[in-house]
Order: sequence, then C-alpha cells, then structure tokens
Amino acid sequence: MNKIFRFSFFALLCALFTSCKNECNDTTIVSPTDDTSQFVTLTDVVPDVIMEIRYFGTYNFVGTRIDGYEEPTALLTRQAADSLRAVSDDVMAQGFRLKIYDAYRPQKGVDHFVRWAADIPDTLMKTYFYPDLDKSVLFEQEYIYERSGHTRGSTVDLTLFDMTTEKELDMGGTFDWFGPESHPDFCGNPETGEYTGDNSKSPAGRSITAEQFANRMILRQAMLRHGFKALDSEWWHFTLKDEPFPDTYFTFPVKQLK
Repeated sequence: MNKIFRFSFFALLCALFTSCKNECNDTTIVSPTDDTSQFVTLTDVVPDVIMEIRYFGTYNFVGTRIDGYEEPTALLTRQAADSLRAVSDDVMAQGFRLKIYDAYRPQKGVDHFVRWAADIPDTLMKTYFYPDLDKSVLFEQEYIYERSGHTRGSTVDLTLFDMTTEKELDMGGTFDWFGPESHPDFCGNPETGEYTGDNSKSPAGRSITAEQFANRMILRQAMLRHGFKALDSEWWHFTLKDEPFPDTYFTFPVKQLK
C-alpha cells in the first residue's frame, strides 16, 4: 500500500468514525432501522407524565416544527419507559409529576438541526435560546451533532411539574438553552448536591439561586436512582445506563404506535 493510498484510507476512516463526546459516539458501527417493535408510546407505560413536545411545535431553538415529528407524543424503548415509570412514582411521592420535552428523536429530526445550524443567517430564536453565542460556533462548541443519543430510543429530556403550585418547578433556565448555565454543575456540585453560587462560567454573568439548583438536583437524583445517567452539559437530559440499542439509530417518525 503506497503512502498516498494509506493517507487517503486513514482520512476516510477518520471521516467515518469521528467520535463526538457526550451524547454522540460514532466509533461504533451505526445500524439505521425503522423497526418500532421494541418501542412504546410513553403515556401507555407512564400515564401520569405531562407532554410538551417542543419539536412538534414552534417554541424551540429552530422556531419551526422539526422534521419527523408527526404527532405531539413521546416514544421510548420498553426498558427506558419502564425505568421512567419508576422515576414517575418516585417524584409523585414528593409532590411532582414528570414533564416531557423530547424522547425518541428520528434521524430526520437530527438532520433538520444540522441543516439549520449550517444556515448561519437564520437566527429567529437566538434571543430565547442562544443570546450569548454566535450561531457559527454551534458545531465547534458541540451544541449540534450529526447524530444524537435520542435517536437510539432510550434518552429523554424532561423537567418537573409541581402539583401544589400547578407550575413547572423553577430550574433557573429553559430547556435547550445553549450555554454553561444549562450545565448540571453550574453554581453547584451535582455529585454532592452542594450549592456554591459560582457563576464564573456564564459569559453574561447569569446565575441561579440555591433553590433553583436544588430543584435541578431533585430531578437528577430521581433519574439516577432508577437507572439513568446524566449528561454534563444539560440538566434536563438523561439516558438509560443499560440502553438496549447502543449502536442503533432509528429512523421511524414520532407518532402514536399502533
């Protein structure tokens, strides 16, 4: 094998198998499929959840309905849904309900995000979701990926709803905020649950209160107790530790399963 061919072959491998930290890992063989047989409609398993599927509507960082979201429902693998039922029972005993923003996400939806991120002039929702960032850095700073853990079917984005106040629990920031303010360790230590008030990572000097940090920890601890793992850049994002399809990226649309 001559040097030029070796270099070209190596470059091709790098392009195909580049790894993305956190929620994306392309070092494994990706198997796309539209098989829904191992998925459930979340409300069939966890009837107490509240749905606010952001990508079915227009209040999201793109500002339009996302490709592949045909109905405002949530789908998960059976295993993830069963574990989330345990989380729901846990938080309901504390006076809360789970509110779901996103669950399974088809590859078509991820592709929509990628196209949007490459369209630099489209900043319709910048004020609401990424006011401190120039859109051109979204790939570089890993806010947008070409693949997502959501597409494997065992990842969920969610928050808590307070049954006493009948409002979302105040987490000190919105779902899908692009910035360090969304990190679980913002203003505190998620491993110990200690609030520190350290907001030095915020480019605009934003902060969250001790109560807001504690609210994030209620959600985090309940999810961890029942088999989920957290993401270090989003307080709302959790993946089943023993996800059944770690190498499979599904392609079927989000709609009620028959």
